Order: sequence, then structure tokens, then C-alpha cells
Amino acid sequence: MDPRQADPIERLIHELKKLPGIGRKTATRMAYMLLGKQADLAQSLAEALTYAKQHVHECRLCGNLSARNPCPICEDPRRSAQVICVTENVSDLLAIESSGEFSGTYHVLGGALSPLNGIGPAELRIPVLVERLQQGETKELILATSSTVDGDTTALYLAKIAAPFKVKVTRIASGIPSGSDLEYLDRVTIGRALSGRAELSS
Repeated sequence: MDPRQADPIERLIHELKKLPGIGRKTATRMAYMLLGKQADLAQSLAEALTYAKQHVHECRLCGNLSARNPCPICEDPRRSAQVICVTENVSDLLAIESSGEFSGTYHVLGGALSPLNGIGPAELRIPVLVERLQQGETKELILATSSTVDGDTTALYLAKIAAPFKVKVTRIASGIPSGSDLEYLDRVTIGRALSGRAELSS
């Protein structure tokens, strides 16, 4: 059945369940909270979401989400444009930023390579990364993809395409548990991973 034709409460629960880490039980609790005594919160939340969707966009340089374009990180003259940290998503970028250990720039791929799911280089922001490498300013490419099969596949692919540009390619590994996502790690662990990154050969 089309969720739009379902009971209003069921439709709300259905949509809330689409959020990461939200199961039916939590979605149900959130739905009744928003529809009950927190009705004013529901209205302000809806307005905030609408406003954000209208004013927040992808940074044309790195892919970060921001109301400014380029984003504040790319515009910051204190950041080193010679070092690019590649992440799968904006959540990973924010996790690395929270560590306070990185002063370069970023490149958000928008996911990881996953041939079984039909996600190839063209579906990610890999062509844009190649364009950045072609400018010749990059000295080091830090691959901060997740320690998963898809993340490792993506890292190896990026190391291969970066080889012709003669840039140093490193991969964060130390302190990152296998199969983990960066956004769920604490800033100390991420900081150690950045500091202990190893060079990755193509």
C-alpha cells in the first residue's frame, strides 16, 4: 500500500523509520511525541527542515553541506589545499573535523563503490576528485573511507587513479575497528587514526 494513502500516524512512523538508526519502536515513540504535547515542536521542526532544504547545498569544491558555497572549510585560508581527505559522506567529514587533528581540505564522495548495488565511479564524486588532482596542487590524498569491503574497494580504486598524479596516498587505519563507520567513533580514536595513517600503494 502506498504510504501516502495510509493512516496519517502510520505514514509519519513510516517516514521516521527511514532515518538512520531509527526502528519502528523509536519511530512510533517519536511520532506520538510530536503529535501530542510537543505539537509546537512538530511545527518548528517542519519549518526548520523546509528552510534547510531551501538554503543548504553541496559545496561545489568538496561536497560538504553548507549554506555557503564554497563552504567555510574550503574558504578558510588557514587550511592546506595541498592535503585532501576523502570521506564517503558528510557525517564522516564532521567526525574527522571534531577530532581537531586535520587542517587540510576535504572531498566527499557521496558513498562508496559497490558494484553489486550498481554504484560505480560515475555515481560518486570521483570525476570531480580527478579534476582537483589535475590542478596539480595536491601533495597528499588521505583516504578516510570506512573499514568495510566497499570502503576498502573504494580506497584501492582511488589509490590507482591517483597514481599518475604523483601524489602521496595514505589510508587511515590505526585505531579504526574493522567494519566500522567513522561517524560512530570518538574523536580520540579518529585523531589517532589520522596521526598513524599509512601510505597506500596502487
